[in-house]
Amino acid sequence: MQTDRQNPFQIRNEIKSGDIGYIIYLHGVLYADEYGFDYTFEPYVAKPLAEFVLSATERERLWIAEADGKVVGSVGIVRTSEYTAQLRWLILHPDVRGLGLGKQLVREAVNFSEASGYKSLFLWTISNLEAAIHLYKSAGFVKTEEKSHRLWGVNLTEERYELKHEPRKQNHESAKGAKGTKYD
Repeated sequence: MQTDRQNPFQIRNEIKSGDIGYIIYLHGVLYADEYGFDYTFEPYVAKPLAEFVLSATERERLWIAEADGKVVGSVGIVRTSEYTAQLRWLILHPDVRGLGLGKQLVREAVNFSEASGYKSLFLWTISNLEAAIHLYKSAGFVKTEEKSHRLWGVNLTEERYELKHEPRKQNHESAKGAKGTKYD
């Protein structure tokens, strides 16, 4: 995959035809290849992602990263209550890992959640995702729960991480830009 070293990625919020299907595909293929997940993981990703796309509010957002016009990653913020949101669907194509894109996507999501007035942001991950966990911890997330069980055809340990922050005194319209926070 060729990229421009000056600005190798474009991150956008507008959803184009094929984006959602490709994000689901990336999750399904990569988690099967890298962690042995079975076909039941794809509907786990697909159902809430489809619901999100059909009913997202101004306090929810999906970021889609592209390189050379191809989707190479994503992350989303989903409202779970008035003051709590969930970080979901963080994924990077293997060709773009280690280049700072994951950090950039997480920073965008954290900034947006703070600017949108959420007091806390949480996520679920699996213990095998060491690079992602390092990224979450460096953004200020703290592990609050873990549980081991069989899921998606494998035995795994799920971990819940949470980040608490004081919401800014802004209206939700200003969250659309979400720049200039302490995470920049």
